Amino acid sequence: MFLKSRWYSSRIQREATLARWGTRGQPVLVFPTAGGDAEEIERFLMIRALDPLISAGKIRLYSCDSVGGQAWFEKSSPEHKMWMQHQFHQWVKHEVVPAIRMDSGFDGPLWTAGASIGAFHAAASVCRFPDQFSRALSMSGTYDLLRFCELKTPTEYFHVSSPLHFVPHLEGRHLDVLKTRKIFLVSGEGKWENLGESWRLANVLGEKGMPNYVDSWGPTWDHDWVTWRAMLPKYLHEWTA
Repeated sequence: MFLKSRWYSSRIQREATLARWGTRGQPVLVFPTAGGDAEEIERFLMIRALDPLISAGKIRLYSCDSVGGQAWFEKSSPEHKMWMQHQFHQWVKHEVVPAIRMDSGFDGPLWTAGASIGAFHAAASVCRFPDQFSRALSMSGTYDLLRFCELKTPTEYFHVSSPLHFVPHLEGRHLDVLKTRKIFLVSGEGKWENLGESWRLANVLGEKGMPNYVDSWGPTWDHDWVTWRAMLPKYLHEWTA
């Protein structure tokens, strides 16, 4: 049931891993938290929480190293961080997605999910590549990544990577397809949570007519794996029912 592969990519200028759990069902690409790798969701018991759905053949999970998330906390220039963010998304589109399709034989739209910075990548993947991704579950999201660097103005590489920046300017077929997709923005309001992040992205998406849904779990749910292990199975169960 578990399989992983690792290869060098000139896009991100390093080796990176793609892991898979399950052999049947809807493919779901789960992005790790900022410093996480492809197997983070297993170490933090997310795979155990999702086992009923995996065993029933409802979903198969994929996860990749958080190359884009890691870049924000490396000792490099702001310009490099923003460039790497863009390159990570290009790696996902041109290498990870084809690898998932080859492994699964699935030719329909993929789903994405992620927590914290992983939530940013989940939402951004749908917004940037709606031909490839149709639905995102973004949990406890951090969507304004400029806070992690010294620059207040995005470079072009980051502008095209950040939904807060590029979605307001979308038009034509890209926007038409995006309007058929959906992003779920789910967050607690406990320790280290900021529901305002979700509302900010929701407002940007809503102004362009892109379907989205904000769901607050309230003050007893913190920015933590306990929360995400409750959230992800709940929504994936509803989506596959």
